[in-house]
Amino acid sequence: MLKPIFALVAGGVMLAGGRLHADTSADDYGREIAAWHADRVARLTAPGGWLSLVGLHFLQRGENTVGTAKKNAVVLAAGPANLGTVVLEESGRVMLRVTPGAGVLVDGKEVLSAELVPEGRGATTTVSAGTMSFYVIVRGEKYGLRVKDSESPRRKNFAGIACYPVDMSWRVTADWVPFPRPREVMIANILGQESPATILGKAVFERDGQRFELLPLQETLGEPLFFIIADATSGKETYGAARFVYADAPTDGRVVIDFNRAINPPCAFTPFATCPLPPKKNVLPIAVTAGEKDYAGEH
Repeated sequence: MLKPIFALVAGGVMLAGGRLHADTSADDYGREIAAWHADRVARLTAPGGWLSLVGLHFLQRGENTVGTAKKNAVVLAAGPANLGTVVLEESGRVMLRVTPGAGVLVDGKEVLSAELVPEGRGATTTVSAGTMSFYVIVRGEKYGLRVKDSESPRRKNFAGIACYPVDMSWRVTADWVPFPRPREVMIANILGQESPATILGKAVFERDGQRFELLPLQETLGEPLFFIIADATSGKETYGAARFVYADAPTDGRVVIDFNRAINPPCAFTPFATCPLPPKKNVLPIAVTAGEKDYAGEH
């Protein structure tokens, strides 16, 4: 399921929120988008934001020694030389044995051993030492350590995000067409893995005389919609793999898709993210000249 990805990414953005009044001016709308974008950047550049990622290490079954020393099976970019050993059991349980004196905390407490609950399977366990932290993620059959460092060079050297000029015409009110029963589609990620995702309906709109249908991820009715899109700007002016657009849940058979809020996925900023790719239906043959452009900094 894509729930962990959706939750993490959605947690870093503000949703559209509310409806525009008929008398909302272009200036007011521009200020609204500017405030939203400033909040987006603040979340991205926060000490625990996506720019703090410094590693993604997939575990082998059995014992995996962890630390910055080169002899370790998992060589961290920051932290103690010999942090300890992470054991991936055949059952899927992940255990940590801490090296005494390494200055390691598990959920803020000093311990010598602990079970590490992966993201999406309950209260995620966080292991930290100084400015470095990591937690376990699951991608298909693989278990990995997602490692962050609040002193990451990518965070310190953030280059900002260029955007297209705000254009109110790209704030689209689409018809919401619910499916008689939930559909399941396979969503690939940049690692080539596929996971099933739940689709409860489609958003239908017209632009320049053409009709388009977009499929959003939505686990349950009433939750926000998550659109993974690509278009004719992808790989040219915008990030090649995809962009993300979030929308409030449909109301009265309509859903507002604001492409001015189209954002780069985490993998546009770091090679240590595993972002989902758009389903074929969401690859638009037109240029969506709204929202974020490709990141110009190192990634």
